Amino acid sequence: MAISWQMSGNDSTTGQARHRVSDGMIAEDLAARFLERQGLRVLARNYRCRGGEVDLICRERRVLVFVEVRLRRNASYGGAAASITARKQGRIVLAAQHYLTMHALGEADCRFDCILLDGLSEAAVEWLRDAFC
Repeated sequence: MAISWQMSGNDSTTGQARHRVSDGMIAEDLAARFLERQGLRVLARNYRCRGGEVDLICRERRVLVFVEVRLRRNASYGGAAASITARKQGRIVLAAQHYLTMHALGEADCRFDCILLDGLSEAAVEWLRDAFC
């Protein structure tokens, strides 16, 4: 899948930011399709609240699954898994708590998974169930 985008003038940082957003959306699409083929149902994408965010919210049978999607093109900084810091985990947990409260699901079983992509192909997908918490 090719992505085309244009940079305005010499502002390469704007173009790079736009490219990262596009790559992130492609990565989330890949992750959502992968999880759906594994039997999960995607309920929400890019859920945000004050101080928190989570990429995908899915259901696997009776379990709500909050999924962080991480893309790294190379392992220079430790690969995709290394980019999920304790602070990032906290933002995901906060968003999950908000989602559970807003949907009156306080007693629901839930878990936190990560989809790691080292590149933009389905061959590069690694699924970490119960990744944290």
